[in-house]
Amino acid sequence: MGDLEDISHHIHDRITSIKHMLDLSVIELPQNKMKKLGQELFALERLLEEFEKGVDQQKEHLKHLKELDEVFQMHLQDVQHIKNNIPPHMPRKKGSEPAINQKEAVEVQPAEKKSSKSFVREMEFVTMPEFESIPQYMKGRVTYEQLNAAVESINTAVAAKYKIVHQSLKTLNNHSRKLHQRFKDQETKDTKGQYFVVEDDIREFTQMKVDKRFQGILNMLRHCQRLRELRGGGLTRYMLL
Repeated sequence: MGDLEDISHHIHDRITSIKHMLDLSVIELPQNKMKKLGQELFALERLLEEFEKGVDQQKEHLKHLKELDEVFQMHLQDVQHIKNNIPPHMPRKKGSEPAINQKEAVEVQPAEKKSSKSFVREMEFVTMPEFESIPQYMKGRVTYEQLNAAVESINTAVAAKYKIVHQSLKTLNNHSRKLHQRFKDQETKDTKGQYFVVEDDIREFTQMKVDKRFQGILNMLRHCQRLRELRGGGLTRYMLL
C-alpha cells in the first residue's frame, strides 16, 4: 500500500509540473522546454501504466485473500461440527478436566474419600493406531466403531456388577441379592482388587450377543492389552487391565 501512495504522490508532482508548462504554452516555448514537456508526458504515461498494474495486482491479491477466508471459514465450521458431535466411543484425551486450586482440592477430598468405595474402573477405548495394529486375520469384518461399542458394553456390565457389589445387602431386592452372592462366589485370591466380568454378566446387563464374534472381539481386546483371561472353577473371568 505504501508503494501505491508513493506512486500517487509522484504522479501528482509530475502533473503539477506539466500544468505549469501548459500555463506557459500561451507563449512560445523554447525547444528544450518542449522536449522536456514531451519527456514529462511520456514518463507520466509510464507511471500511470505502473499504477494501473499495481492496482490490478492488489485487486487480484484481495480476491485471493477472500477465497482463502471462505475456505478457512468452511473448515472452521467443519471442525466445530466435529467437536460438537464426537461419538461417545471415541478415545478422550486424558487430563482434560479443569484444574482446581488447593483450597478446592481440600474441600473435595472428603467427598472423594467417601465415594472411593463406589469407584468402578473402566476399560479405555481402543485408539485408531491400536486398531490398525491388530492383525487382519484377527479383526475379520469387525470395524473400529464395533470394537469400541463392545468396549462400551463391557464397561456397562462392569459398572452394573460393581454397583451391586458395593451396595449393602439390606438395600438389594431378591434378584440383586442372588447376583451379589454369585459375584462373591466368583472371586478368588487372584481377583482381589481387580475388576472382572464373566459371560453371564454380559448377558445380564447388556444387549451384546455372547457368540463366536464376541470371542473374536475379546481376542482383539487382549491384543490391545485391555483385558486378560483368568480361568478357574469352570469360569473364564475377563479382567480389566
